Amino acid sequence: MLALDIRNLSKTYPNFQLKDVTFQLEKGYIMGFIGANGAGKTTTIKSILNLIHIDSGEVRIFGKNIAEHEIELKQDIGYAFGGIDFYTRSKIRALTEVVKKFYTNWDDEIYSYYLRRFKLDENKKIVELSTGMRVKYSLALALSHGAKLLILDEPTSGLDPIARDDLLDLFQSLVAEGEISILFSTHITSDLEKCADYITYIHNGRIINSAVKEEFIESYLLLNGSVSQLDLVKAQLISYKTNSFGFTGLIHAKDFDPSLDVKAARPTLEEIMIYFAKKEDMYV
Repeated sequence: MLALDIRNLSKTYPNFQLKDVTFQLEKGYIMGFIGANGAGKTTTIKSILNLIHIDSGEVRIFGKNIAEHEIELKQDIGYAFGGIDFYTRSKIRALTEVVKKFYTNWDDEIYSYYLRRFKLDENKKIVELSTGMRVKYSLALALSHGAKLLILDEPTSGLDPIARDDLLDLFQSLVAEGEISILFSTHITSDLEKCADYITYIHNGRIINSAVKEEFIESYLLLNGSVSQLDLVKAQLISYKTNSFGFTGLIHAKDFDPSLDVKAARPTLEEIMIYFAKKEDMYV
């Protein structure tokens, strides 16, 4: 069963366009949603949550159209972002009392568990929380009403490496039984290399690729060679950099000729993003 099914999603702004965005997330898995600032991640997430009016396309969650079943479906969606910027003068306890009233399946015991796990003091005001603690509080709220789909927008932002690793372990434990699914948007691509099952990459409002993580990464190669070798592969490269030693460039694995004496290695998610961004710079 698909937890999330996005088909041909489009939205036009004066200086930006989301164009035919399509991808699916199966139930019980973690999908990393990556892209540079301004690529369309936030617009896509707002569309999923029906927070903006889309021009065309469809968003289905657990088989139901979000536009037609918004109130029902949002009981099963937990949304956590990289901070809390509302009611910042309120104490955690007071804000929670407001939020919990919106959810029929709110569980005080689960909420208390996450307060302890995240070491959150209910008597602290939101304004007194660090960026990392705000993220943890946002997660505690999202996890306390039985959500089956978690949409996490930069959830590890502001966290130290130990806290980030703890959250990644938590995400993997949440999906282990196959009932919870996670869409995880982040700039920290190393987090996704640790925990994601699928990767969806959006660039300039279009989906470049959406696939199982291993298949996604293995569909590209990072080449290293001399300046003379660059001419042999330049036409096939997505983009490249040159230095005193030669060149480094990204290529689709299907376009690489292994008979060429050019070193090829598996790229990281970050390197894939960097070279796609550099592609535009090369032709400006």
